[in-house]
Amino acid sequence: MTELHVSILDRAHIRSRHSDAEALAATVNRARLAERLGYRRFLVAEHHGVPGIAGSAPTILAAAVASATNLIRIGTAGIMLPAHQPLVVAEQLLTLAALFPQRIDAGVGRSLGFTSAVRAALRQQPDAADHYARDLAELLSYLKGTGPVTARPQISGIPGVYVLSGGGSLSMAAELGLGVIVGGPSLFDRSTPHHAGLTAYRGEFRAGASTSVPHAIIAANIAVADTTEEARALLLPEAWALARSRTTGTFEPLPSIGEIDLDSLTATQRRRVEANLAGGIFGTGREVEQQLRELMGFTRADEIVATCGMSDVEGQTRSDELLADVAARW
Repeated sequence: MTELHVSILDRAHIRSRHSDAEALAATVNRARLAERLGYRRFLVAEHHGVPGIAGSAPTILAAAVASATNLIRIGTAGIMLPAHQPLVVAEQLLTLAALFPQRIDAGVGRSLGFTSAVRAALRQQPDAADHYARDLAELLSYLKGTGPVTARPQISGIPGVYVLSGGGSLSMAAELGLGVIVGGPSLFDRSTPHHAGLTAYRGEFRAGASTSVPHAIIAANIAVADTTEEARALLLPEAWALARSRTTGTFEPLPSIGEIDLDSLTATQRRRVEANLAGGIFGTGREVEQQLRELMGFTRADEIVATCGMSDVEGQTRSDELLADVAARW
């Protein structure tokens, strides 16, 4: 790989002692910085009823981010189709693409609401995720103008469409001619020379309306700092919140480092924190560069998107700057 394409996924995490509105404003401000630093895309996500995440309406937030920037591509990672009618999603994406030509990408997923109360509020049936392939095909028909009704506004071309996958939806994406955004443990399983799912995706790919060639983006928690310890500390608040959510059922706002007491965790929670950290990439610029070279070599991905919420705003800004430096000298 002669060039490293890097993007950012910002879930609009809420920081301890900060408001939801401040979280959304921080996302928009981070997008401005990402554009100045030369990142390829800036993506936002969809979560409903999560106390620690303000990003519930990705197309609306994407519009705010696109309005605050000029050139960087803006997208979703993703819109959860089981929570929406495909026609409405198509109309929202086409509106974005009409307002911000050649800048909009749509990552779509199949996740259901995090809790039973959220699933009930979304009117989701227990088998909602089972209709994902059907809903995705219907969404594509509206975007392409071949659906049973004409989705408007009509535009020339359609947004880039990417399937979010932990590995299970790659064959469907290949058959439909869509890009993929892959995250999860499979990225760090080195039992084979190359990522088996992505290898199969490339081999099975058929040109589609969204893209004529396979395009694979991988997503991983990444933190870069002046020391390894500082980089690890940047990832710790989200690792802590995720570990606690497995017990409490609630993902809380990200605590500051000073608010984290690892000794208060159970042995199981402590192991989960360590596992969450082990599933990320962190260190100095040179250390992260080496880890990324290994990961990109294993996956042979076209692009990487940096995820992870950080409670340290200054540290996050520094990490974004240092990661941009890594990409620039690749």
